[in-house]
Amino acid sequence: MRLLMIILALLLGSSTAHARPAAPISADGAGIAIGGYDPTAYFTQGRPVVGKPAHSLRWNGASWRFASAEARAAFAAAPERYAPQFGGYCAWAVSQGYIAPGDGRQWKIVEGKLYLNFNARAKELWEADQAEAILRGHANWPGVRSKNQDSQ
Repeated sequence: MRLLMIILALLLGSSTAHARPAAPISADGAGIAIGGYDPTAYFTQGRPVVGKPAHSLRWNGASWRFASAEARAAFAAAPERYAPQFGGYCAWAVSQGYIAPGDGRQWKIVEGKLYLNFNARAKELWEADQAEAILRGHANWPGVRSKNQDSQ
């Protein structure tokens, strides 16, 4: 696993990739999902918006932040509609069979589903083969998630 994360860091031009067991949701050390971005904003405002601690909600093992009480209520009513695919982990990495954290600034909505990527290069690679990458990601996700949770 460590070797894969080193390869990812080299491939994507970043030294910030750290091997860490996958939880259901990609969260930072404080347990905040998707870097504190409001997951509803991608759909309602078409851009990433930083959520506020005052409008937090605990769901699926992580703390989610929202820009407003209305956004929090919308998420609470239908979290699967707004939550990113693959628990907010990098869509390209999952399509390749491993995990890396997703970055809320590297996003795309495809067929009503939110996908995040590790960085701009990962997003570029994912978009170059998007339809197949999405299919591979969904096929890989249960095994990738299970394998990484077992190593906790």
